[in-house]
Amino acid sequence: MSEQERNVRLQRLEALREAGVDPYPPRTGAYTPIAEVRAAHDEKDGEQLESENNEVAIVGRVKSHRSFGKLVFFTLVESGVALQVSARKSEIDPEIFRFANKKIDIGDFVRVEGRVWRTQKGELSVDLAQAQMLSKALLPLPEKWHGLQDQEARYRQRYLDLLSNERSREIAILRSRTISAVRRFLDERDFLEVETPVLQPLYGGAAAEPFVTHHDKYDQQLYLRISDELYLKRLVIGGLDRVYEIAHNFRNEGISHKHSPEFTMMECYQAFADYQDMMDLVQGMVRAAAEAATGSLSVKWGDDTLELGGEWKRVSMQEAIVEATGIDILEATTVEALRAAAKEKGIGAGDAPTWAVLVDDLFSEHVEPGLMQPTFITHHPTELSPLAKKSPDDPRVVERFELFMAGMELANAYSELNDPIDQRARFDEQRVQAEAGDDEAHPMDEDFLTAMEHGMPPTGGLGVGIDRVVRILADAANLREVILFPHLRSGDS
Repeated sequence: MSEQERNVRLQRLEALREAGVDPYPPRTGAYTPIAEVRAAHDEKDGEQLESENNEVAIVGRVKSHRSFGKLVFFTLVESGVALQVSARKSEIDPEIFRFANKKIDIGDFVRVEGRVWRTQKGELSVDLAQAQMLSKALLPLPEKWHGLQDQEARYRQRYLDLLSNERSREIAILRSRTISAVRRFLDERDFLEVETPVLQPLYGGAAAEPFVTHHDKYDQQLYLRISDELYLKRLVIGGLDRVYEIAHNFRNEGISHKHSPEFTMMECYQAFADYQDMMDLVQGMVRAAAEAATGSLSVKWGDDTLELGGEWKRVSMQEAIVEATGIDILEATTVEALRAAAKEKGIGAGDAPTWAVLVDDLFSEHVEPGLMQPTFITHHPTELSPLAKKSPDDPRVVERFELFMAGMELANAYSELNDPIDQRARFDEQRVQAEAGDDEAHPMDEDFLTAMEHGMPPTGGLGVGIDRVVRILADAANLREVILFPHLRSGDS
C-alpha cells in the first residue's frame, strides 16, 4: 500500500471530525444481524418486498464499493454474511449520499438504516436512508480476488487471512465446533472439567523436552507443562473420579506439518476404567467431533477418504513392526540386538541411545506413515510406557494404545499404573535412560509417588491431540493451518 493511499484515508478521517462526526463512536445502536435479515427476506421477490416496506438497521465491514455517479453500491459483511447496500442520489439527503459515495472506504465499519428491496438483477439490498461511521480503517484489506497469498504473511497477519481467505475462516469455525463437541461429549458422560498448572516445578507425563523459565521472586526454576497427566491423576486420587482438561501444552521440539511447540491437548481420566474403556471413549469422541464439524463420518483426506464408522482396526506394536520390517522387537531386547536385527534386514538404525528409543524410531519411520484408516496400536513395550500398567498376559508390554489416522498419532491411552512401588521402579529405569542420553526420559517425581501411596483407584487415561484432529477434519496440509497463531521464526509480527 502506498503512503499516498493511507494519507487519503487520514484526510477522510479528519474531514469526518471537522464535520462533527466521531469516526470511532462509543455506541453502535440497535441493529438486526445480517443473517437474520437474509433469513427473513431471501425467498421474497421484489414485488413482495415493495409491498411490505420493511425497514431495517444493519452493521458490518465494507468489503466492496462501487460508484456510478448518481448510484452507489457497497457490501457489508457481518459474522461472515454479506448484504448489499444501495444509495440513490435522487432519493436521500445529499450529505448521506456524499458519505456513501466519498467518505467510506473498503475496510470501514458502518451502520446503515433503510428499506429492504431487490434490484433489477435480483440482488437483495438495503436502500440507504441513514448511515453512521462506526470505525474508520486507515489501511486497506488484501486485494479482493487473490486474498493474502504469502504463507508467512498469512500466519503473521491472521486477521487479514481470515478477512480475505474464506477457507481460513471455515477452518477456524470447524476448530471451534470440534472443541465444543469434545467438551459436550465428556460433559454428557459426567466428566468434570478442571484446570491444572501451566508453570510446574517438575515436568512429567510425556516423553518430551520442556521449556524452562524462572520465577524471580522465589528464585525457582519452573517448566512449562509438557502434559497435565500427573496433576489430573492427583485429582483422581483425591476423589474426582472423572476429570478432563482441554489444555495448552508446550514441548521444546522442532516444527513440522504435524508438530508445534505449543499445542492443544485434551486429557481425561476415569476411575475404575481401563485402556479398553478408553478405546470406546475416544472412538465415540472422534466420531462426535467429526459429525459436529463436518456432518459426516466419511472424512476427505487429500485423495483418500477416512471412514470413521464401523469398528476400528486393532493391532499390537510388536505385530505392526514385524509386518512392516520383519523385526520382532520382543525377541531383540537390547539396543545392540535390535540394531543388529535392523542391519540384517537392511534397515538403518541411526544413533538411538537406548532400545526404547530405537523401537520408537522403527515404528515412526516404517509403520506410522502407512496407518491411513483409524487404527489402534496396542501393547507397547514397557520401557516405552513408564506410566502404564503391565499386561497380565505379558509383562514385557503394557495396557496402552495409540490411535493413528492419516499417518499421524491422534491419541494415547493407558490402563494407568497405580502401584506406587512399580511406579518408583519405572522412574528409576527412566533415570538410567536419561543417563544413557535420552533427553526425553521422565524425571523422578516424589510428590506424585507420595500421592500414589495414599491409594489410586484403577484408572483409564486418555490424551487426544486436538490440533491434529482438527487438521484431519479440515483436510489441512499443515498443522499451522488449524492453529490461529502458530509459532514462527523471529520476524516482524
